[in-house]
Amino acid sequence: MPVPARRLPSWAWVTGLTAGAIAVVVALTAQAEKGPHPTASAADRPKASVSADAKPSASPKPSATPKAAQVPDSSGTGRRIVYSLGQHRLWLVDADDTARRTFTVWPGTVDPVVGSYTVSLRKDAITGSDGVAIEHVVYFSAVSGVNIAFSNAVDGSSPPPAAAGAQTGGIRMAKADGTALWAFGETGTKVRVVE
Repeated sequence: MPVPARRLPSWAWVTGLTAGAIAVVVALTAQAEKGPHPTASAADRPKASVSADAKPSASPKPSATPKAAQVPDSSGTGRRIVYSLGQHRLWLVDADDTARRTFTVWPGTVDPVVGSYTVSLRKDAITGSDGVAIEHVVYFSAVSGVNIAFSNAVDGSSPPPAAAGAQTGGIRMAKADGTALWAFGETGTKVRVVE
């Protein structure tokens, strides 16, 4: 009388196949470790250069014109924050009129009026009118009931396009720039908005 063949359970097949796959991966890894490895030559390595007048900047995009990095002549004097509507650029200016930092920003749909202001209120973190979690919120103006403030997204992203007809007064910046502005722009700090 013939003996019926015994079937292996499916878990045994899966275990066997998994063990075999792991053995193949280990063997290939060992073989790859013995092979040649790419190396960078001295010509391929980035070179660092330092100049005496270099100023730190962490802007979303570097400016194409050197004039953009200069503090605008019409921006007043003394320690202040300068915001250029036309250049979408901010300067943090020390008491001796030296720009400590400059960077580009993403403006909201409502611009502040050209003029002089002071930082009136600061908030560590809130949700922006566009629903994005923001931090380092530095208020300095209001236009037609819309608060105007500098801030950065908590996740460091650029702001999404505003919905049609939306009125937003947030002037957003990169996260590192928001941190620098927060440290610089205490309540009462002068803000000068220029064209």
